Amino acid sequence: MSQSNIMPGFRPTLGFTVLYLSLVVLIPLSTLVFKSLQLTWDDYVAIIAHKRVLASFRVSFSTALIAAAIASFFGFIVAWVLVRYAFFGKRFLHALIDLPFALPTAVAGIVLATIFQPSGFLGKLLLDTFGVQIAFKPLGIVVALIFISIPFVVRTVEPVLLEFDASMEEAASSLGATRLQVFTKIIFPNIFPALLTGFALAFARGVGEYGSVIFIAGNLPYISEVIPLLIVTKLEQYDMEGATAIALTMLIISFLLLLLINLLQLWVRKRSGQL
Repeated sequence: MSQSNIMPGFRPTLGFTVLYLSLVVLIPLSTLVFKSLQLTWDDYVAIIAHKRVLASFRVSFSTALIAAAIASFFGFIVAWVLVRYAFFGKRFLHALIDLPFALPTAVAGIVLATIFQPSGFLGKLLLDTFGVQIAFKPLGIVVALIFISIPFVVRTVEPVLLEFDASMEEAASSLGATRLQVFTKIIFPNIFPALLTGFALAFARGVGEYGSVIFIAGNLPYISEVIPLLIVTKLEQYDMEGATAIALTMLIISFLLLLLINLLQLWVRKRSGQL
């Protein structure tokens, strides 16, 4: 049976899909590439190799990686609780998880900066008790990125937990497996691909985040300045070449990292027999 018989209107829908992706994704990205081609290789290297640019890349990718890892850990716990337990206020918690999706990122950044600044409630408590300053430091960026990325992990893992066959756990328990063995040998291998997908989504969101970060980061060059802010700074200074070169580099690095994560996810699925 041909593809057109399986899906009526296959060609129009395919054409619409290609047109949509071209307008939203391919054309803007190709414009970025063509604009970068106007630079010579030496000019491009000079822009990217600048100490301030390298420091911004380090801050952006390191904080996004740490935040994605933490969000994956706690996001899995939250998804587990929402799926496996019934308790009062569960619907409210479901709505609360989706709050970062609806809340403007700038508002989230202002709220987090107010709470975690040295004179804020939590900021003062942490500073006086543990000597740890959150706001206006790279640690503040991590907190902001965890806040905006944890829903990606929860909503990615939750459907897999809902569809998980509980009879597999019961069979393992009847054969004498401990709770830890059931989790590590049966549950986690089936959940891991979805968890890895949530990690990739959280990481991708964190790398390009701007609104929630600029208010809590302090935006100090070489310390807490992220790449999106540096690109905006270049644009405000009418340095189109510098902004384009940095954006293209960020795009390439992000694409390669996401490709690596997707290949790892595919490998895990094949090993677990899901493909």
